[in-house]
Amino acid sequence: MKNKKNKLSIPTIPSKEFSEIDLLKKTEHYIRRIGQMQDVMMAEQKKSILIVLQGMDASGKDGTVKKVFSGINPSGINVYSFKVPTETEFAHDFLWRIHSKTPAKGIISVFNRSHYEDILVPSVHTLATKEVIHKRLKDIENFEQMLKNNSTIVLKFYLHISQDEQRKRFKKRLNNPKKFWKFSKKDIKESKLWDKYMDVYEKIFNHCPGWIIVPADNKHYRNFIIAKTIYESMKKCKFQYPKTFRD
Repeated sequence: MKNKKNKLSIPTIPSKEFSEIDLLKKTEHYIRRIGQMQDVMMAEQKKSILIVLQGMDASGKDGTVKKVFSGINPSGINVYSFKVPTETEFAHDFLWRIHSKTPAKGIISVFNRSHYEDILVPSVHTLATKEVIHKRLKDIENFEQMLKNNSTIVLKFYLHISQDEQRKRFKKRLNNPKKFWKFSKKDIKESKLWDKYMDVYEKIFNHCPGWIIVPADNKHYRNFIIAKTIYESMKKCKFQYPKTFRD
């Protein structure tokens, strides 16, 4: 196992105090710039971006998608959520359903839950042997490297919330008619397996490099960190509009 470090020991809240107004202004700036650079990336068609969002229930994956990508041209982004495999998906290798959803050049794809679900659930619920899980982790590492070799930028975010914050958000869902639909009794059952999920996430982080652990108890700080990271990654690419017509 690589780098056996407990990555989830970091706080789920910001390490420093911040001005919420200033934070929101900076986040909006990054969101606008992401949209502008994505327009150029779509025209250039040399690179693509895959963004993986993982986290416990109520960690803010949906909220992140709604806010951080609000400035993007809808024709340049795809969002997918990988949950329980269908009968057809289950009949194939576990990455079969994933590969066809990876982004074409010029496109951003967001995985709101991803191929890592095929590590998490089978591990926590003992649906696969340790040998199978180990092979899957190696397959994922090779798969992501193959994407990078083909000009896909892979950004993986773990939305790091505390169990107390999760409980608060579950309560809000129960008391808010607009969010009640998000609540499921299954979420409560899975929450009781918190420690097991944390152990599996640590294994994932150690086997598959490149994860960004985002303190996510505060949604504004969460959005700021993710937007800033995406912006900085895109800026390094120095996208340019094509200078000549295509043949």
